[in-house]
Amino acid sequence: MLANSLALPLREADLVTGAGDRAQRIKAIVGASSGNLVEWYDFYAYAFTSIYFAAAFFPTGDATSQLMATAGIFAVGFFMRPLGGWLFGWIADRHGRKNSMLISVLMMCGGSLMIAVLPTYATIGATAPALLLVARLIQGLSVGGEYGTAATYMSEIAGKGNRGFYSSFQYVTLIGGQLLALLVLVLLQTLLSVDEIKSWGWRIPFIIGAATAVVAMYLRRSLVETGSQEAMHSKEAGSLAGLLKYKRSVLIVLGLTMGGSLYFYTFTTYMQKYLVNTAKMEAKTVSMVMTGVLIVFMLLQPLFGALSDRIGRRSNMLLFSGLATLASVPLLVSLGQVSSPYAAFALSLAALVIASFYTSVSGVVKAEVFPSTVRCLGVGFTYAVGNALFGGTAEYVALSLKAAGHEGWFPWYVTALVGVAFVASWMLPDSRRNSYLDGTWKA
Repeated sequence: MLANSLALPLREADLVTGAGDRAQRIKAIVGASSGNLVEWYDFYAYAFTSIYFAAAFFPTGDATSQLMATAGIFAVGFFMRPLGGWLFGWIADRHGRKNSMLISVLMMCGGSLMIAVLPTYATIGATAPALLLVARLIQGLSVGGEYGTAATYMSEIAGKGNRGFYSSFQYVTLIGGQLLALLVLVLLQTLLSVDEIKSWGWRIPFIIGAATAVVAMYLRRSLVETGSQEAMHSKEAGSLAGLLKYKRSVLIVLGLTMGGSLYFYTFTTYMQKYLVNTAKMEAKTVSMVMTGVLIVFMLLQPLFGALSDRIGRRSNMLLFSGLATLASVPLLVSLGQVSSPYAAFALSLAALVIASFYTSVSGVVKAEVFPSTVRCLGVGFTYAVGNALFGGTAEYVALSLKAAGHEGWFPWYVTALVGVAFVASWMLPDSRRNSYLDGTWKA
């Protein structure tokens, strides 16, 4: 089958081993997704458990200042993402997508294991938060490389007409990793007391993450390489100079990421703290609410991905950014005043239904605007820059405004940036007629 496809005119979509073989594509999607799930589980385990271990590493100050300190380290981890996006984008475009994904999941395993065994401030003093920072930098580097390579791989392995559907499983596993981290937290909250979780229970999620990374590495070893030898041996492959030839694509991806990442992190990772710290709901109740929300959110991704195959990725992006611009302020204000867990569930789910127009096709919509020679770099590095500046800082900006007495400004900040995403969506070509993945790109 591969020989027949290579005998035809060489469109990039035809360079995928097993093109037209649905079973092989599904197997490849599962293999890539397994590592993606582990990467994001490890990354989110920190976000969800930090409310318990904040005092162990930052013993001074009130609860808000301790959360700000851990959120600051969470944000710093995001600032390693551009470096990870560049490094792993270069590896993937120059040496293959498979090699890049294997290295990234190995690094995430190391960072998670480091946090699991890390001594606290009471044992080694200021060295403890410093080492916590190092572990987060390793994880940030790893995730920075994971997103672009996985998004590119899943977009390339999928066939035209179903690309939105297959690629949506990147966020299925991304949300699945977040959900798994939350489920582990709920289990800990059920089996252990608050004091036990604060004392040692918070380490368990990181031990689990390190162990599951071994399984992901095994599954990724069997992945089919989707990058063509011709593209990988090109002079421009994986180079920033080559990427800068596609400035319009870079600006589109940056604009989409600014609004999309901020909105996503606001209504997922930050929402856990927002409902506890602002709405004054119990942590255990919030965990249950967000678990239910994330399950529905995860199941929505293939539906919205399939929708994009019918209406085009540009329509998905316009619907997301337009609706998010209108809804961010009323949703966040209402969630900050909510008292009923059922109301919190409904409002959070409404926010994430809007997000699904973006998240379901977040990877493929970016992969379609870059050629194969710089695709992983273009998707990963550009996304990582926007994500570091606006997604990773969502919690820190929100908590800083709260500490300064201006918490009401944060919803307007979110609105402004999803407005930028709307402009980027307007600039986006219609993928049904204009896509590098299909060899139909028109400058």
